[in-house]
Amino acid sequence: MNITVLGLGNIMFADEGFGVEAVRRLESRGTISSKVELIDGGTQGIYLLNFVEAADYLLVYDAIIPTEQEVKVYTYRDDELPALVFRKMSAHQVGLSEILTLARLHGKMPDEVVLIGVPPQNLEMHIGLSASIEALMPEALEVGEQIISRWLGVIHQ
Repeated sequence: MNITVLGLGNIMFADEGFGVEAVRRLESRGTISSKVELIDGGTQGIYLLNFVEAADYLLVYDAIIPTEQEVKVYTYRDDELPALVFRKMSAHQVGLSEILTLARLHGKMPDEVVLIGVPPQNLEMHIGLSASIEALMPEALEVGEQIISRWLGVIHQ
């Protein structure tokens, strides 16, 4: 079984880099099993298709939530994704919807897909997260670690 954690975003535009920063922090914690593949997907879009199709379980971190929504951590699973993912909110997001569509067409969708997202508060050219998104990072990481632990439990049964 293959568990993949994919961080999406552009670190050059402040909170747009949330997903990439989340994966970096998960890796630096050293608490994630070596059986889990952590990928800084940046803005690679369609080039990430092989990683998605190879995953049995896919966790995606992204600042994909509309900015007008409440500033909190959002978690979406499987069937909840299409309505959210197919709305164009950032340059790389189109790549995410294309990736999921192609994986589905190829019959290679992961058994489970989870998106952990936040509504970006600052999208100006600046490296580093805004204070409000930085404050959400511990919760976002904790939610991700819980999901990964559950998946690892399923694999070891």
